[in-house]
Amino acid sequence: MKAAKIVYKPVGLALGAEGGMVAGVAFKQAWKMIGHDDDALDATDENRTWQEVLSAAGLQGAIFAVVKAAVYRAGSATTRRLTGTWPG
Repeated sequence: MKAAKIVYKPVGLALGAEGGMVAGVAFKQAWKMIGHDDDALDATDENRTWQEVLSAAGLQGAIFAVVKAAVYRAGSATTRRLTGTWPG
C-alpha cells in the first residue's frame, strides 16, 4: 500500500464527516427552495404521499452523492499537490 494512501485515510474520514454535514445543510436548503416544510419529511409519516417520500429520498441521495464526490476529489487533488502522489 502506498504511503500517501495510508496517510490520506484519516484525512479522508474527516473530509467524509465534514462533507456529510455540508450535504445535510444543502439538502435542507434545497427542500425549502422547492416549497416544502422547513424540515425534511420522515418516510414513516402517514400524512405524506409515496411521491413526496420518494422525491425527497432521491433529492437527498443525489445531493449527498455530489457532495461526497466533490469533497473526496478535492481532497485527493490537494494531496497530490502537496505530496506529488495521488492517494487512491
